Amino acid sequence: MLCVRKSYALPTIILICLTYFLFANLPPGAESPSVNERTESPDTPDQANDGRLHFTKKSEKYPVSEYIPLPTAAPSPIPQIQYDFPPESWWGRRQRVKRQKAVKEAFTHAWNGYRKHAWMHDELSPLSGDTRETFAGWAATLVDSLDSLVIMGLMDEFEEALKAIEHIDFSTTHATQINIFETNIRYLGGFLGAYDLTNGTYPILLKKATEVADFVYASFDTRNRMPQSRWEWTRSAEGLGIEPSRNTILAELGSLNLEFTRMTQLTKDPKYFDAIQRIADEMEDAQKKTRVPGLWPLFVNAQDMSFPDPRFSVGGMADSAYEYLPKEHMLLGAQTKQYRKMYDAAMDPIKKRLLFRAMTRDGKEVYFPGNIQATLSPGRETLEPQVEHLKCFLGGTVGIGAKVFDRPDELSIARKLTDGCIWGYDIMPTGIMPEIMYISPCKHLESCPWEEKKWYKDVRDRLAKGAQLEDLTGMAKSLIQKHGLPPGVTQIADAQYKLRPEAIESVFIMYRITGDQELQDAAWRMFRNIEKMTRTEFAHAAIDDVRDPHTEQLDYMESFWLAETLKYFYLIFSEPDLVSLDEYVLNTEAHPFRRPTAA
Repeated sequence: MLCVRKSYALPTIILICLTYFLFANLPPGAESPSVNERTESPDTPDQANDGRLHFTKKSEKYPVSEYIPLPTAAPSPIPQIQYDFPPESWWGRRQRVKRQKAVKEAFTHAWNGYRKHAWMHDELSPLSGDTRETFAGWAATLVDSLDSLVIMGLMDEFEEALKAIEHIDFSTTHATQINIFETNIRYLGGFLGAYDLTNGTYPILLKKATEVADFVYASFDTRNRMPQSRWEWTRSAEGLGIEPSRNTILAELGSLNLEFTRMTQLTKDPKYFDAIQRIADEMEDAQKKTRVPGLWPLFVNAQDMSFPDPRFSVGGMADSAYEYLPKEHMLLGAQTKQYRKMYDAAMDPIKKRLLFRAMTRDGKEVYFPGNIQATLSPGRETLEPQVEHLKCFLGGTVGIGAKVFDRPDELSIARKLTDGCIWGYDIMPTGIMPEIMYISPCKHLESCPWEEKKWYKDVRDRLAKGAQLEDLTGMAKSLIQKHGLPPGVTQIADAQYKLRPEAIESVFIMYRITGDQELQDAAWRMFRNIEKMTRTEFAHAAIDDVRDPHTEQLDYMESFWLAETLKYFYLIFSEPDLVSLDEYVLNTEAHPFRRPTAA
């Protein structure tokens, strides 16, 4: 509905339009405003010359009386993460640089397509050359790619992008809701990563970061100071109250730490750290009280800060909440033990209740994290052996945790998790892992001989449960052929590849930790297959079915393709001191924040 104000419009029409504008399109899980909130007298809207509503700072409804301070003690030593790489051979360097140049060419191809066809828009549609506005219309791909340009030495392109960001107005948007998590990791993270990577040489980056941070900080102005994750920013702009949702995605609540901490470190403004520390304290307090002590469920009642959801996973909707535990510890310079405690509490149930080994025909020892739905009898829940591309981050996270928290026995788990995702790529006809698939799980982690009949039964149970068993083998073979299932796979629930970075992220991290060149070779296989299947005239596109070498391409390319996926491919073929993991913490969008240095 479009409400157009005219000077001769009747007051009743104006009132109807205003009411619709303010209260329509509530975010998923958001509560309708209370009667008191609906009858509040809004502040006079802030209108710029463009006729759009603009957000300006207003008196908070629930101000903080005393900020929780950023730890000020000297940073403590953190164990070294990166492998001590020996001098490179002439042949090794030649091969590595050749691969690195191929990644850079792919990045340049996609960047030039965005620059020519979608400049200042959020995303390029890589088949049609059209544009998409998916993250409030603030040029998401441009901001998300800033530090990638620096890392790849594309400084002319970087300087051009810097001039463009001056024109981004973070006080207004056509979007009715702001996804705080995505705005935080892509925009705020993008500015902070480029600022840190260029050693603060370009003040405009911190200026724009502050604009974004101050804008989204208003989403914390709720009764309990928990953010409204799908923020109704127009209500705040009108001076009306907001509340956090009773159905808040875990990752959207628990993945604001790094960016807001770095803002306080750089600006000395305590409000940012205070905001996320309140979340951390609530999550730590609740961690051992959930249905699976040590883990948080997929959804949180952020209005009451309760955790009744019975579903537990480290995949989509949960992933970065766990990823940020060791990373926040590093960014704080190990000045507190809070994140170590939270990581320790989480790892035990992850290992005991989520991890499983995939049954593979060649006996390869690969691990994946599954899902569980908690029951009234703890420990008796059924593990769902779901493999999700988004879960591939876990190998790198466990690898980092093993190093910084001195848990060396878990390095082998990290490697097996990473090898699992490499296996997921290698078994597909396109050489690319699907978005979601199900695997035949081993009964034990230690020993797992290949059992053809077990695979057949698992396929039948997944795809034709309840069918007659007269010919299990024949039925299973028919299902396997019909659905294009490689050995050990029981279902491919989503066959798309969406240009995701999580697998190469863990391969990169484990390479930097171990120095194992087999990981570089795996990365090269992954890159060549992805480049072959996704390249378009304008850039790169998601694909519809990784089982089909002639699959259809899809007309979208999210900003993380340039911000993360190609960055990780480039870095694994770079010299190891480029964005060293002992100098930087990478946020969940691969933006590097400089770590404090211990005395």
